[in-house]
Amino acid sequence: MNGALEGVRIIDVSRVLAGPFCTMILGDLGADVIKIEHHESGDETRGWGPPFAQGESAYYLCANRNKQSMTLNLKSEQGKEIFRKLVSSGDIVIQNFKTGTLGKMGLGYEELKEFNPKLIMASITGFGLTGPYKDLPGYDYIIQAMSGLMSITGEKDGNPVKVGVAIADILTGLYTCIGILSALHHRDKAGEGQEIDISLMDCQVSSLVNVASNYLFNGLTPERMGNQHPNIVPYQTFRTSDGELVVAVGNDEQFRRFTTVIGKPDLAEREQFKHNENRLLNKEELISIIEDSLKGKTKKEWKMLFDDAGIPNGPINDIAEMFEDPQIIARGMLVKMEHPTIQDLRMTGSPLNLSKTPVTMRNHPPLYGEHTDTILAEIGYDPDQIIKFKQNKII
Repeated sequence: MNGALEGVRIIDVSRVLAGPFCTMILGDLGADVIKIEHHESGDETRGWGPPFAQGESAYYLCANRNKQSMTLNLKSEQGKEIFRKLVSSGDIVIQNFKTGTLGKMGLGYEELKEFNPKLIMASITGFGLTGPYKDLPGYDYIIQAMSGLMSITGEKDGNPVKVGVAIADILTGLYTCIGILSALHHRDKAGEGQEIDISLMDCQVSSLVNVASNYLFNGLTPERMGNQHPNIVPYQTFRTSDGELVVAVGNDEQFRRFTTVIGKPDLAEREQFKHNENRLLNKEELISIIEDSLKGKTKKEWKMLFDDAGIPNGPINDIAEMFEDPQIIARGMLVKMEHPTIQDLRMTGSPLNLSKTPVTMRNHPPLYGEHTDTILAEIGYDPDQIIKFKQNKII
């Protein structure tokens, strides 16, 4: 079956995570992704390790399958000419240079659309193309801090804590995908391209959802709550006899079933616990009762009981346990790919399951500059020219 984005060519001059994660998703969906890397050093994440496998970093591998890699010196006039030629044959450019960098090189959206009026260009920055911070560099960690996310992450009496993955980068990659697909739809209708201005800061603020909404409604600055929920009780981790389990009781009916399973059905009849609003007001007393009740069984035993009763729950798995989970295996979230230097390359699968145009793992994360000669030949350069490009450090 053909991928949903078959025939769409993406020129990817982004690096690290937000942009590459976005283009990997689009590549999984069938797009032809050309990854443009610095002619001397390549994507920084190639060196972010250990761990490494045959010289390839795990960090780089996680976000770069289904792409071709070519090297190019964008500061040289010949490199710019090659880039413009690629853009003329492409549909989308994705870049995450500092604001204005490509424009100063004569490769900004206003310049490139002269070569391709239908071009869609996604510009990913830390803070956006406008505003007082537009010229500042933006890294995921800094964005987690400035967006308010760290202020609500961690234990109540502890220090602010960042999320365990670069979540601002990942969310920005996803939002960029949405913007690109929307721009493609508009182009199909109106025949014109456009520029997408997307920032890590905006994406992270948007993802604060109900926590931000709570503040906007009551004016109270949200605080860290550890593993508890600001609006629902019980909705947190609990210690069992052999580890921790998350219980997420979302409504009063679930609470009644929950109290029956833990052997405390009277709790659901007591006025201070009967409805979630009251449970929130009296949560410390209720949590203490629940904690004592759950210590008598293992997390596996409780999971079976809660599953049977329809109570949302789940053990806190480490990464090894997660990849051994039968649900993860059944859903294809662990995939193996062939690679020219790495034996049995394993990667996280795609969560996108399309019945008519399924995602495909067609190409391994490319070696540095693996496809440079091939791509240059495709756009009209002969072998002698390619040799000269290498001699002149254009590629």
